[in-house]
Amino acid sequence: MYKVDLPVDRSADQAVQRRIAAETARKARIYNPRSRVMGLDVRALDQQVWEKQHQQHMERQRDKAFDELMRRHDEAMLQQERDESERRAALQADLTYHWATHQRAEDSTDADLKCNLKGALKFPTPEAELGPASMQIFQGEGIGEEQKRRAQMQKTARDFQIQKEYNEKRRMEDKQKEVLMGKELVHQDLRAVELDALEEECKRAARIALSNYNHALAAEQAEKLKERRMREEGGGLAEMWHLLTSDMLTECPEAAEREVGGAGPHRVLTDRWRGMSAEQLSDIHRKREEQRIERQRQREAERMLDAAWDLQQMKLSREAEEEERRAAEQRRQKRIQLDQDNKQLAREQQAYQEYLNKQLYTNKPTVDYFCQFNTSSR
Repeated sequence: MYKVDLPVDRSADQAVQRRIAAETARKARIYNPRSRVMGLDVRALDQQVWEKQHQQHMERQRDKAFDELMRRHDEAMLQQERDESERRAALQADLTYHWATHQRAEDSTDADLKCNLKGALKFPTPEAELGPASMQIFQGEGIGEEQKRRAQMQKTARDFQIQKEYNEKRRMEDKQKEVLMGKELVHQDLRAVELDALEEECKRAARIALSNYNHALAAEQAEKLKERRMREEGGGLAEMWHLLTSDMLTECPEAAEREVGGAGPHRVLTDRWRGMSAEQLSDIHRKREEQRIERQRQREAERMLDAAWDLQQMKLSREAEEEERRAAEQRRQKRIQLDQDNKQLAREQQAYQEYLNKQLYTNKPTVDYFCQFNTSSR
């Protein structure tokens, strides 16, 4: 018998591998709650992704705008600090020049004591002529002055360092406040832009309404003007007709008879008239006085009516204020009661949570307990 190398049949192994791969894929489908329970809405998910990306893009644009505004504010502050530093340096240079020019130490009256200068006095006096009252330095003075001066310099340096740290801290706080204020100003500017747009829309609507009202008013005025012109023309025509048919132009022969027979009660003969009589004048004055009294009575009635209306308005205003005050007190009491109820619910919830954590759920399951489930898709 001879050995023959026959090909190995791997179909069984391949079938096992296919079953294992199918089982793995099936587990992935079954154990995915999103696909098993909810399902997938690709269009809605794409819409959500697009909205999220759009929102992130808008936020990035807004952050860039805020950053640009902060950068401009920082540049303005830095420029202002540089200008202030230059101004202070210029002032310090002028002050130093003034000191060096007009307040020199050697020009003082005690320059020989402070600066240890010889012959600094402008009017030197021989020592023989100086008395006890001219003594300025005595034996024993100035002991330990160098140590005191060094201690004072060290204390001044410490105070300067503390003041410098305090100023640096205050400057950082001021800078943070300015940044926050800049952000608040940006929000206010955006709100102002929105309010301006709304105000412009309201103004445009008001202008349209005012234009329509003006057109209607102009049409009404034109109609009234037309009617008034027609009345004036009618009155003019009537007057012209009266003049044409009056006794003056027609030379009515009956006028002489009326003049002879006497004028009527409502006809005035101008060539004979010499003024009103006392009875007519008294009648006119009486009617005018009656009209004045009637007008005064109407004004008094209107004044009393206005006073009554004012009193009524004041009473209504007081009642409204009292009602608002009562409503505010009720709202405050409701808020207090709601706070108390919330505190009570919080205490009950906390007690219940402590009961669950400390008394009920004391035997916590281990990892092995959860790992024994869903080990197979069958």
